[in-house]
Amino acid sequence: MRWTHLGLMVVFNVCWAATLPINKALGTWLEPGAIVTLRFLLATLVLVPFWFWLPGPPLRGNDWWRAAGMGILVFCLGQRLQVLGNALGGAGNSAVLMALEPLLTSLLAAWFLKEIIPLRRWVGFGLAMSGVALLNGVWRPDFHWTNLTASLIFISSFFCEGAYSIIGKPVAQKAGSARILAVALAAGTLTNLLYDGGTTWQAAQKLPWNAWAGLAFMAVVCTVLGYITWLWVVKDTPVSLVVLTIFVQPLAGVPMAAWWLDEPLHWGQLWGALTIGAGLVLGLLDLPLRRRSSLSSSPVEG
Repeated sequence: MRWTHLGLMVVFNVCWAATLPINKALGTWLEPGAIVTLRFLLATLVLVPFWFWLPGPPLRGNDWWRAAGMGILVFCLGQRLQVLGNALGGAGNSAVLMALEPLLTSLLAAWFLKEIIPLRRWVGFGLAMSGVALLNGVWRPDFHWTNLTASLIFISSFFCEGAYSIIGKPVAQKAGSARILAVALAAGTLTNLLYDGGTTWQAAQKLPWNAWAGLAFMAVVCTVLGYITWLWVVKDTPVSLVVLTIFVQPLAGVPMAAWWLDEPLHWGQLWGALTIGAGLVLGLLDLPLRRRSSLSSSPVEG
């Protein structure tokens, strides 16, 4: 992974971390499904009208169907499960469960894409996941795990989210990332509108400006820019390396939940942050000590 790619992934993971408290706040006015429908409808309206000017080769043959199927999984089913699970639980609880997504996606990449994941990266996953538990203080009496149903709903969304990397990577190696996202968004949005377009339209007419601002941020920054960048990076980089950057989200997500939603802070967050940082360094960086010449090359593996 290039340093530029790593920097972009860090920036967008901070933005994606903000979607958990934003979704929680939007629950004041909207049902979980309506949040999903409006977010991706706005993203579709931003991207699809520029189809003829989007960069990159066009999709060909079955890649159209792959992109459309990926869009339904990611932007309809997966997002609805994630928003529903987050609504039933807390933003802090969701931040802990989010630690499972990189591991599950890496396992899918190893199975379907035949990626080889080095031992150092597995150890990085383990450290980062332990850091998430420390950061959220899962041992504290004031930390309340939500019921099993809410947790399973949230975790099940990771399999749908993983499809964006597992299906998207081989397609992105042949077609432009923006074009793939446009097709995926169109398919996902059409499915969402068929499901709850009428009720969403009624709820949307009563939204205040700050709710629209949150939706616009998630549509433009987190979806259009973020998902294009993800495909652009993952097409030339091992999936397990890219998804490891998701551990940036709990680092940013818990402070956001404390600030916006008044969820409590504790000292375990310091130790958790240090442990996550150690996991990221171990999993992302390659600093061989055997040859001095290797230190002059880019230390980011991939």
